[in-house]
Amino acid sequence: MAFWLLKSEPDVFSWDDLVARGAAGEEWDGVRNYQARNNMRAMRLGEKGFFYHSRSGLEIVGILEISALAHPDSTTDDPRWECVDVRAVRPLARPVTLDEIKTVPELAEMVLVRNSRLSVQPVRDAEWRIICEMGGVAP
Repeated sequence: MAFWLLKSEPDVFSWDDLVARGAAGEEWDGVRNYQARNNMRAMRLGEKGFFYHSRSGLEIVGILEISALAHPDSTTDDPRWECVDVRAVRPLARPVTLDEIKTVPELAEMVLVRNSRLSVQPVRDAEWRIICEMGGVAP
């Protein structure tokens, strides 16, 4: 099972917005980067991801689950763009900031640290465990 990190600007779509969608979840639409799209194509049902507030906050705030495989993005007619559906699983007991992540040597190679602009990115197993621990939740 793979792990992921998905980024959203909280003033556009926040963790609370995803929680409000309930079990139905939400399409992770609007991604217009080939690498991010390819990451979504690689996702499998039930895989988990971190929900990251970008721009303001710069912090991981919750854990989400992939609830539908890659499919055409409903926000465009361009067939190149696909998205997955996600639903909230649980919030972190405390948000984990990018600044905190950068202080942990074991996270120095994390995509979030090395390529912070990529909106949908993989997370290694060890990175997942460390961040869950930092956020006060069981991996």
